[in-house]
Amino acid sequence: MKKRIYIVVIVALVIVFCVSAFMVGKYLLDGKKEADLYDDLADIKNQAQTSAPTTPSSVATEAPTTQTTKPGFEVETDPTVEGGILEDYAELHEMNPDMVGWIKIEGTKVDYPVMQTSTDNKDFYLKRNFDKQDSARGCIYAREECDLEKPSDNITIYGHNMADGSMFHGLMAYANKETWDYNSLIFFDTLKERHVYKIFSVFKTSASLGKGFSYHQFVDAEDEADFNEFVSTCKQLAFYDTGITPKYGDKIICLSTCEYTLTNGRLVVAAVRIA
Repeated sequence: MKKRIYIVVIVALVIVFCVSAFMVGKYLLDGKKEADLYDDLADIKNQAQTSAPTTPSSVATEAPTTQTTKPGFEVETDPTVEGGILEDYAELHEMNPDMVGWIKIEGTKVDYPVMQTSTDNKDFYLKRNFDKQDSARGCIYAREECDLEKPSDNITIYGHNMADGSMFHGLMAYANKETWDYNSLIFFDTLKERHVYKIFSVFKTSASLGKGFSYHQFVDAEDEADFNEFVSTCKQLAFYDTGITPKYGDKIICLSTCEYTLTNGRLVVAAVRIA
């Protein structure tokens, strides 16, 4: 009898091990496929950048010029195609019209297209990749109520905190001021414009209903007092003081990912446009 129990236990352990090994292998394989997909998308974007004409053509409607928006930063006005879309993103947008921009943070794996759907199709890319296929990693995507072209006073951008370091996992390092000291800039392009943002606050909060700070619900300020209250709350919750305080009229983005020290926690990296 004991021998039978022993055999049953061994068989059960072997089955558990095999299932676990299969799941881990599948996770790693899926991760490799997703990484390859985003590498391919980045290659398409980079190739478009390097092949952009320096003079107007039948495709380009605007030749590159340079305009200084704020001291220390120069933003190029690049060739565009019909509709004013930057040539860098024309092919990607044609592949998937839900693509509304691109986000990049130097020194991290954050280098992804940004997606957005209508309010009738909320969180569509939470569990879908750029090709609209099921994906545990999903896509980086903007909150549906936000207007990227106007733009809204605050644009919330979501991304998963993946254990393999992909998607928005790199944001976790910004809980330490040393990371901010080393690199505090976020490059976030819309389809038609390039912009640079500087991180002014990094904080964590709960996303549970009735708890925490509902940063994602702030889209457009009712007035200056409303804007200042939002900024003040971001800074009060911050892990450290950056010395930066956005002013009424400035444009903000909030990068949001899961944080696991709180129940239904979120880590938020808030940045203000500087160029």
